[in-house]
Amino acid sequence: MHVEFDRDTCVGMYQCVAEWDAFEKDRDAGKATLVGGEETDEDVFALEVPEGDELDAKFAARTCPVDAIRLYDDDGEQLI
Repeated sequence: MHVEFDRDTCVGMYQCVAEWDAFEKDRDAGKATLVGGEETDEDVFALEVPEGDELDAKFAARTCPVDAIRLYDDDGEQLI
């Protein structure tokens, strides 16, 4: 399972930060940051979800008010 985070879409509500510690607040930019995420496209970051963090990743994706977080299964199908 992996997560993709579109930082350009992020509006800095930080609900993801409350749900999963893979996200941190970047108050200077007014956006969240996906810690350890690799930039795969301009302002799009991807991270493999560590084993045991799947539920937290799902909650983070579901709570994003602007759908800046997408979650994919191991086959590449979008879950959230």
